[in-house]
Amino acid sequence: MQRQRTLKDKISCAGIGLHSGKKVKLTLKPADVDSGIIFLRTDLSERPKIHATAANVTATLRATTLEENGAKVFTIEHLMSALNVCGIDNCEIELDAEEPPVLNGNSIDFFKMILAAGVVKQDKAREIIRIEKIYRVDGDEGKRFIMALPYDGFRVSFVSVNPHPLIGIQYGDFEITEKIYEKEIAPARTIAYEKEISALRSMGLGLGGTLENVIVYNDSGWLNKLNYPDELVRHKILDVIGDLRLAGIFNCHIVAAASGHALNTQLAKEIFREQGTGNRD
Repeated sequence: MQRQRTLKDKISCAGIGLHSGKKVKLTLKPADVDSGIIFLRTDLSERPKIHATAANVTATLRATTLEENGAKVFTIEHLMSALNVCGIDNCEIELDAEEPPVLNGNSIDFFKMILAAGVVKQDKAREIIRIEKIYRVDGDEGKRFIMALPYDGFRVSFVSVNPHPLIGIQYGDFEITEKIYEKEIAPARTIAYEKEISALRSMGLGLGGTLENVIVYNDSGWLNKLNYPDELVRHKILDVIGDLRLAGIFNCHIVAAASGHALNTQLAKEIFREQGTGNRD
């Protein structure tokens, strides 16, 4: 039997949001058993709570957005990714803006924050969703897809497809453990094409992006140094891990091709809808 886990102590950080460009303080706090992961907007008078569940996903343009109780939070996938790998069942996340800080554009700082705060077991069994059938969601007439397959553990296999000759096709396949995640996935940053940046900012997106937190490429090459030659696909895997945590904690093998937040969260919603009748430990 695995027991539920939460943080031992609270821990905070501050920065700016990737898309909003707004200053924000984030605090991770311990939470009671069966609480789940909850965002709390401290900048709003009623301090509304937003539960990090697939049912609350309302938008997936360049980030995953959650809405509940008249409030929203977005670009939550990097933090959710770190919480998933660290096995955090219950956590309260205080934000004084609608978007967590981007920090380095990946999840390594969130991962280290969680380890620094400490993780403790709680006096109640953890529910692990056992995937015992194939779940599949398709997009673009099958050109993009994501699947969840039965598996004893957690593994992600991902093919990213980018028409730019600098990137092309990248493939990543990782068994997801804390050690592998910290070394191979968590440092992978989000990505942008230089020609798209002006258009994104005109839409109110990417306002907090810099060469410190985003890897940027143009037709001549990369504008900053990569952490990995295949950093794009590793960041895609990071996002998958975060988006799927919205369905709960489960054992499976994720196989995906050119998937993004829309397909990731559709899969999470499908699993979330059925989890009440699924087999659990």
